[in-house]
This record gives sequence, C-alpha cells and structure tokens, in this order.
Amino acid sequence: MTSFFQRQPDVTPSYTLRALAHLLSYPDAELRAVLPELQQVLANEGAVSDQRLLGLNKLLGTLIQQDPFAVEEGYVELFDRGRATSLHLFEHVHGDSRDRGPAMIDLIKTYEQAGLLLDPAKVGGELPDYLPVVLEFISTLPAAQMRDFIGEIAHILNAVHTALVKRQSLYAHVVGAALEIGRQDIETVAVVADEDLDESWAEPEAFAGCSSKGQQSPDQPQPIQIVRRTASTPQRGASA
Repeated sequence: MTSFFQRQPDVTPSYTLRALAHLLSYPDAELRAVLPELQQVLANEGAVSDQRLLGLNKLLGTLIQQDPFAVEEGYVELFDRGRATSLHLFEHVHGDSRDRGPAMIDLIKTYEQAGLLLDPAKVGGELPDYLPVVLEFISTLPAAQMRDFIGEIAHILNAVHTALVKRQSLYAHVVGAALEIGRQDIETVAVVADEDLDESWAEPEAFAGCSSKGQQSPDQPQPIQIVRRTASTPQRGASA
C-alpha cells in the first residue's frame, strides 16, 4: 500500500484510518489490487462497530466485483462533479475565497511540525486538504490527538456524510467510520444542492442579456442599481 507521505521512522499509524484513507482514494488498478488487504485490516483491528464494518464490506465487495471502468466512472461522478461531496475539506469551509490559501499553508505547516512531508510522487497532484491525505496524517497521531483532530473537522465530515447518504452511496460508511473512530456523533446536516461543476464553471454566453438563473423574471426588463464599490465582505471565512 503506497503512502501519501515521506514517513519518518518510529511512526506507528492506525491501520484502520490508513485503510479508510485508501478507500476514499481514486479506485485505480493499484488500489483495487490491495482491497482484500484493506478488508483484512478493517476486520483485524476492530476499530469500528460491527454495523459499520458490514457497510464497509459491502463497499469493498462492490469495488471488487464491479467492472473497473464503472467503479472509476462512479467515483468521478460522485466526488469530482459537485461540491457537496467534495473530498477537499476547505472547499466546504472557504469555497473559492482567499481564505483557502492561508488555510492550506497552515495545514502544510501542521504536517511538517509532525515530521511529515507530502510526497509529490504519491499524492497524485491532490491538495493538502484532500480527505485521504488528512486521514493518513491523523493516523500518525497519538490516540487523544487523533480524536481531537477528527473533532475539529467533524462538522465537515458530517456534511460530506449527509451528502453521501442522500446519494445512497456506500462511501458514506467510510466517512462514518472516521467519525466513529473520533468518537463523534454522526449527525444529519442541511446540505444545499449544488449544480454540476461543469455548469458552475462555464463561461456565460456573451451579450446574453439578463437571463441569469438568479433573475426573478427572466423574460422581463430588470431594474439595476449602481453603487460605489466598497471593501468586500469575507466569504465563509471560518477556519476548518
């Protein structure tokens, strides 16, 4: 099993969290080859409830038995085409605001202070707030710090878990297992339906008039108000 980090000696990770981190990673041939190993790790360590383990085994069975192309396509459709299920934690907190950059730097420093460096050759171009990376980092912490860190991101995990349950995805069991390990309540939270990322990033049609989706009466003339620009209000600036 590959690691996202260049690991220093004398670090003993929690194997269950490592397994969960890999289960949330892109299900390419390399990952599919170690799925039986992940299944064994989850069973042997006994870190999650029997009911949760049953759900994780259902996910593992699906990933093993389904056509590889369908597995990969389903993963992309689930995690890469909408913000509600994004595996990038700061996407849920900061969105596209300027606060995301400093938060990313702080997270990298947190990794470095623990003696870990992201390995560019193995992280696959993902950002430091990518949940599989975060879970692997958490797995290197002592038990109390591990639970505290999961507690700090529990609100984000619950949002992702709720969105996955809404989509009836077995991947919800992976996020639920992380919350269980952190001794956090699993709560259903309000999830705002978001449009497909391809649509949200699309360039507006030139000279299309006032036909935006937010217009109350798209077929009628709309009043406008011109005001002097002031300093912008921070967007969703709460820290993770």
